[in-house]
Amino acid sequence: MAITAAMVKDLREMTGAGMMDCKKALNETDGNMDEAVEYLRKKGQAKAEKKASRIAAEGLCRVLTEGDQVAAVVEVNSETDFVAKNEQFQNYVTAVAKQALTTTAADIDAFLAEAWNEEPSKTVKDALVEKIAVIGEKLSIRRFEKVTAENGCVVTYTHGGGKIGVIVDAETAVVNDAVKEALNNLAMQVAALYPKYVSSDDVSEEYKAHEKEIISEQIRNDPKMAGKPEKVIEGAVTGRLNKELKEVCLLEQVYVKAEDGKQTVKQYLEAVSKENGTDIKIRKFVRFETGEGIEKKVDDFAAEVAAQAGMN
Repeated sequence: MAITAAMVKDLREMTGAGMMDCKKALNETDGNMDEAVEYLRKKGQAKAEKKASRIAAEGLCRVLTEGDQVAAVVEVNSETDFVAKNEQFQNYVTAVAKQALTTTAADIDAFLAEAWNEEPSKTVKDALVEKIAVIGEKLSIRRFEKVTAENGCVVTYTHGGGKIGVIVDAETAVVNDAVKEALNNLAMQVAALYPKYVSSDDVSEEYKAHEKEIISEQIRNDPKMAGKPEKVIEGAVTGRLNKELKEVCLLEQVYVKAEDGKQTVKQYLEAVSKENGTDIKIRKFVRFETGEGIEKKVDDFAAEVAAQAGMN
């Protein structure tokens, strides 16, 4: 497969690796982008695996609640930022979020097939098609999630006017302002630090094994570790894996407002629980970020003009 400059550029943006390293990775993997990312990670040349969190589409995330027991978040995409800022589009996204609050759908196809609450003679998809015709731009309801509290409450947080939407679902015998404030602080933490799991107990053995393999290759390729005993290398692998898990697991993360800069989220929740005579447990969290993981088409205007002028 021919490796293009655009492919090298995309891989570089996704990983932060050098241009020649990206080109070599693509050549080694016959242009497979996912395998190239793995290749760079194993060689220790990828600064971060950014593919999953790459922001490339316009639109909005909207979060709505029904009391403190039910919450829903939706992501609706548009082609341009201009439309995303349009009041008509924003009102439509709010209507979609209201739909999600009452939905019984288990997936996006079932959601689109539901009767549209604002006009039950139509489906959600029918209303979407009509809105596309009115706005004159391709729109899509990309995803939704509805969360219902069990023996506790839900809290929500919206960042950047709808760029990020978060729901935190907690189990607690006491639901007062102090508890809700603590949970709101955690929702902000989820928005800012993007954890993947509630705790390390939720991390699959498959994920750990995969990351351990990557880290092991990185360490074995490190000149400083050359000639080190296997026991030392294994210890380094375990240490780095544990450090990574602390970064991707919410309860193990350092609490962003910690006065000593060391208190973990788990310790923060324990302190709030003690102060309010309860035991707060995070059941789950949901984090939507607009355009997450979607590749945005980048028009080459120079090429377009040249083609129209018959220069190609």
